Amino acid sequence: MLKRMFVAADPGRLRLRSAVRAVLGIGLAVAVCALAGLALPAVVTGGLSALLALFTVTDRTVRGQAVTTALLPVVGLPVLALAAGLHDHAVPRDLAFLAVAGAGVYARRWGPRGHALGTFAFMTFFVAQFLHTAPRQLPEVYAAVLLAVLASSAVRFGLWCYERRLPAPVVPVLPGGSGLARITTRQAVQAMAGGAFALVAGQVVSGDRWYWAVGASWWVFVNTSSRGETLVRGFRRVLGTFLGIGAGVLVAVPLHGATVPTAVLTAVCVFGIFYTAAVSYSWMMFAVTVLVSLLYGLLGFLEPALLLLRLAETAVGAAGAMLAVLFVLPVTTHATTHAWIEQAVRSVHRCT
Repeated sequence: MLKRMFVAADPGRLRLRSAVRAVLGIGLAVAVCALAGLALPAVVTGGLSALLALFTVTDRTVRGQAVTTALLPVVGLPVLALAAGLHDHAVPRDLAFLAVAGAGVYARRWGPRGHALGTFAFMTFFVAQFLHTAPRQLPEVYAAVLLAVLASSAVRFGLWCYERRLPAPVVPVLPGGSGLARITTRQAVQAMAGGAFALVAGQVVSGDRWYWAVGASWWVFVNTSSRGETLVRGFRRVLGTFLGIGAGVLVAVPLHGATVPTAVLTAVCVFGIFYTAAVSYSWMMFAVTVLVSLLYGLLGFLEPALLLLRLAETAVGAAGAMLAVLFVLPVTTHATTHAWIEQAVRSVHRCT
């Protein structure tokens, strides 16, 4: 697996460019937030916002990417306010989280822009749980999100916009339909069902870190369109998290949140996330898990037991997603493959 990741084809060095640019963009975002005098939780929020802005926005044109990036705060800031306002009200908070999860998946029907905005909305709610964001912290958190998006955009669209010299990529469109025949509609229902299972079971495992289970369940549905894909992705998520926790125990725990080495390793993890995302979900999750371990170290409450709890919550979340795709409006791999084949044949027919 490791050899395949590093020798995988990278035409035009696009994965390498994306990974290096992500390190620069996120590094600049974090530096700007820190120089603005924002508190550490707000700086972390800014860094994660920059990561999402660079990772999830995949429109075909540079202009489209700029528009989607500009819309991220429009979607994310109200969700942050909702999450912060409901933080101490368990039942409304849980219902709102599930609603945002379902809407985030359903938004995929509008293509790359809907996918990016849905992902950003879900992750802003998740980050608010991760950092225990309270209403009094919202002004700082809002400032961090806006500064981070601006800083990362300055790198993406100003300093190093290599996409301007490339032909617009062909983005595949999921087979359509209406009502429950549409894949995104079914997956939205599945995401809410899997998230509900993960939420309840995750709270049984831990009353403080239950959101990890919901996050794991939701991310299993991203970039999948059938039952088989989702099951494989769930397994790969657990595998990557397991490997990442082992590395976190060996690397992050001994650092005790030391600023300089943590910053260097964080940059390495960011590079790993962007460089491996297209070729190996397991190794991407490995990098994400080590990154989370480093962030916990910076925040001052990293210990091996916490990393093991993350593994347990990830397993619960993956199990919730797998149960949902098996028993709630299942989309079979055969049906999805058949729909893709039909679409391909029609496209060739129109072309010829």
